[in-house]
Amino acid sequence: MTFKDCEMHDKSLEQKVRRLNQIGIALSAERDKLQLLELILSSARELTGADAGTLYLMDAQTQSLHFALVQNDQLGLYLGGYQQPGAELFKPISLYLDKGQANEKLVVAWSVLHKQTIRIADAYDHSAFDFSGTRSFDQHSGYRSRSFLTVPLVNHEGEVFAALQLINKLTKNAVVAFSETDQELAESLASQAAVALTNQRLIEEMKTLFDSFTRVLATAIDKKSPHTGNHCRRVPDATLFLAEAVSASNHPAVKDFVMSEADFYELKTAAWLHDCGKVVTPHHIMEKSRKLETVFDRIELLAARIEILLRDLEIQQLKQMQSAAVADDIAATKAQLLDDLAFLRHVNVGREFTTDDDVVRIQQLAKLTWVDHEGVEQPLLTEDEQMNLSIRRGTLNQGERQIMNDHMVATLDMLEQLPFPKHLQQVPEYAGCHHERMDGKGYPRGLKRDEMSIPARVMGIADVFEALTAKERPYKEPMKLSQALMIMGRMVEDNHLDPDLFAVFVEERVYLRYAEIHLQPEQIDVIDINALPGLNKEFQG
Repeated sequence: MTFKDCEMHDKSLEQKVRRLNQIGIALSAERDKLQLLELILSSARELTGADAGTLYLMDAQTQSLHFALVQNDQLGLYLGGYQQPGAELFKPISLYLDKGQANEKLVVAWSVLHKQTIRIADAYDHSAFDFSGTRSFDQHSGYRSRSFLTVPLVNHEGEVFAALQLINKLTKNAVVAFSETDQELAESLASQAAVALTNQRLIEEMKTLFDSFTRVLATAIDKKSPHTGNHCRRVPDATLFLAEAVSASNHPAVKDFVMSEADFYELKTAAWLHDCGKVVTPHHIMEKSRKLETVFDRIELLAARIEILLRDLEIQQLKQMQSAAVADDIAATKAQLLDDLAFLRHVNVGREFTTDDDVVRIQQLAKLTWVDHEGVEQPLLTEDEQMNLSIRRGTLNQGERQIMNDHMVATLDMLEQLPFPKHLQQVPEYAGCHHERMDGKGYPRGLKRDEMSIPARVMGIADVFEALTAKERPYKEPMKLSQALMIMGRMVEDNHLDPDLFAVFVEERVYLRYAEIHLQPEQIDVIDINALPGLNKEFQG
């Protein structure tokens, strides 16, 4: 080699090293796995001048190598990349044979098993390995596989998880053997690729672990309360459906609001965690389906007391010879007690609003007395029972409702203690605002509309919609869409829900997209949008 040849060789090597550094930077910056794999294989071929190449990925469970990417310029064959056919045409290569013997006859298997690079000048003149598969491919394709360079990719734990196989180094249209320099370049690239792929795999595994943790927590909360079962799993759907519609909407108030894929992931995470504070809410309060329910439904205690009063009347009737008028009075009293019991059972359910007349009747019943087994006169209703039966709406009394509301305080306390990475910094805000109101009368912080982000307000609408249409609640029948939207419209007029987001929710039929997945067919009815309250008719499309 002349001095000029050496100078040109050094210059060419310098260019390749510079290119290797550029590729290394690109590898570390790439976040898409498939693009990363394509970059690894195409860069290895570029650095070594290979006409063709294959990238294998290890399947640890089956101990086999799968064809991830196949590239061959001469044949115009490209498999496994974007908008390309998959590489399933080629069967996986097992590292071990039927009896557990190492598969050392195939060059790529040997390379992986021994964690060593192999250079072969001409496969047809090499007897140490079995190239029958290569010859069969050549025969069918008209290709001539000659020189091979096989490099294992080893992670930080010393495990081989992939392999590069480069075929046919081209120099001035002639196929030559891969050089020692080619091997060094390929091994250097493989080392950088292993770091990039390992980092990406670790990030994916951490993300998968985190996602699984949020779902496990949400599932645990749903399991804690069968009556609100699936709530934590349905709210993310309603939230993301509306967020997607808002991000794409031309509605004047949100036309400039656009969410990225990362933004959607952050909001989805918040939706899964929005009720995590319920883990500290007492079970009997979360499950309170009757006004008198604690550990058990105390209505049966009232029934037992009334039963005692009825028996006392029967005993009185048997002991005394009474006139027809007295007998009629006793019969009327019995009928009244039975009617009172039916009334108490009815108001105990809490499905309907408790009226002033109902409260007055409860107060009158509280004045009735019965005699216990010790002969002590007791009130028919205790103060606690009277207070609970007089609950105007739902089944929770004021103290229990405050305990229930405190789950939002617990949610914020829990989430604000977590060291969320930069791309999840807004999770506490999104998750912690779904019970706030536009007029600042919500909880736990009493925030007003302009103090909350659009995603946080989106989740507020999603949470209300899911609660109204849920079919598992024992204190109400599954609500139809028309009724739910009518109630939500009134909530908009009461400054509870965001009017612009509700408009998008209705106009883009987000409710219907959700309903087709989660609601029963009989809940999906015709919606008269023009009749809904809370909509600014000027902006309706």
